[in-house]
Amino acid sequence: MSSRRLFVSSLILAAALPVHAQDTINMGAVLSLTGSNATVGEDVRRAVVLAAEKVNASGGVLGKKFNVIIEDSGGNATTALNAARKLVSVDKVPVVIGEYSSGITLPMAQYLVKEGVTHFNIASTSIKIRDLGGSAFNLIGLENLGNKFSAADAWSLGYRKVAVMAPNNAYGQGVAHGFREEFTKLGGQIVSELLYTQGQSTYRRELQQMSRAEPDAYIYTAYGQESAVLNREAMELGLRAKPWYAILLSMSLSDTPADIAKGQLGMEVGNVSGEAGRAYLAAFNAKYKEGTKTSYTGYAYDAVLLTAAAINKAKSTEPAAIQAALKELGKGGYVGVTGPIVFDADRQRIDPPYAKLKYDGKVVPR
Repeated sequence: MSSRRLFVSSLILAAALPVHAQDTINMGAVLSLTGSNATVGEDVRRAVVLAAEKVNASGGVLGKKFNVIIEDSGGNATTALNAARKLVSVDKVPVVIGEYSSGITLPMAQYLVKEGVTHFNIASTSIKIRDLGGSAFNLIGLENLGNKFSAADAWSLGYRKVAVMAPNNAYGQGVAHGFREEFTKLGGQIVSELLYTQGQSTYRRELQQMSRAEPDAYIYTAYGQESAVLNREAMELGLRAKPWYAILLSMSLSDTPADIAKGQLGMEVGNVSGEAGRAYLAAFNAKYKEGTKTSYTGYAYDAVLLTAAAINKAKSTEPAAIQAALKELGKGGYVGVTGPIVFDADRQRIDPPYAKLKYDGKVVPR
């Protein structure tokens, strides 16, 4: 090809690309589509796709097609951070939702805030989420509220001497410390506490160590595939003769076979509420021929719809304008599928929902 033809072709390409970009308004999502939390990540991905379809069925955003660019974190903080960098520097998105684990969400969100990009937390519960900064918004109850709820629930079930097991990361450390603090306030006793190393092929030694303390119940939290190992080995060791209570039940049982999970109790962030929630569940079932597997899909769905509403309200895709619009929407109690969404001055959701649950073939209300 001659240099003139190459130059003309380059001009045509350069002219075409902005036109294509102008036809679509993008936001980003970083999800665990592979790795130990892939079941949750896929469940959330489905909700994100469904939300984008709803926005486009209603006319899109600013009269244009609305799209969510989804990146896989692989359940890894470095991969998640690289995905966020790509979304910001290459795709130029003004909003990013995700991730799942607090240990991954925090560094990724810190980067986004530094860049002035809007971050939506849809699943992580570390109290450090509150300190991310001015462009970060949180839809879900954090560990301080969750620990208070789960401790009160465990006490009401008659548990008095409990063993606590959690992953040795930002999330697990917060749960273990916070649950101990809240449960002992009520008069309960922690007879054994274990922060376990993630990614092990067996946890028999840890489980046997906990059982020696003779608790009257086991309180635990774990990510899907690791939880499957924990639950299977607890059953094999006879530890399920005592009650097992999961903090974030759907997360902890997402990969555990039904015959092993049956009978477990627990709590969870609230999933859906009201007419909007029922309509969402019906749409999810219709599209995917099965229900949601976790409680996090509703938060992802709400984050996508809130983003679209904020862009329309701001009449802009500039991050600062979107953030101002989100604050305004959050003052009036935006009604999402997870219930009314009202933000406090720190962009944290006021009165986030919680639920008391049990596993009976699937996670259901108690």
